[in-house]
Amino acid sequence: MCEADKNTVCGLIVLAFSLSCGLTLVVLGCALKPYGQWWPLFVLFFYVLCPVPTVIARKYSPDLSGGASSALIEYCIFLTTGIVVSAYGLPLVLAHTGAIQWGAAGLTLAGNTVCFFTILAYFVIFRGDDEFEFSVF
Repeated sequence: MCEADKNTVCGLIVLAFSLSCGLTLVVLGCALKPYGQWWPLFVLFFYVLCPVPTVIARKYSPDLSGGASSALIEYCIFLTTGIVVSAYGLPLVLAHTGAIQWGAAGLTLAGNTVCFFTILAYFVIFRGDDEFEFSVF
């Protein structure tokens, strides 16, 4: 096994561990006996939606190796920012309205931080490793 493959495998293992720690924090915010409400699990939708604009921007934008930007990339960054802010806002709104307790909101916010940094790390680490090319034809 070559050195690049070992680094890729090690990177995937670290990212998987990090994501599982973040999801564990979210589940703890739901499942611990004092909290007992499963509303914070709705942030999982934001984890699934977060990388979608970036994947779309990578697919349909031209090669921007010179540091230039395009309207599509800027719009996708805007959408991703809205998704991330919504993921942080949901537990705060739920706690403010009394649907969940503040401790559950804190655990969910900590899980959000870990999961979103994991998603960011994935896109930073594996920026140019797109071996799979999707073709419409």
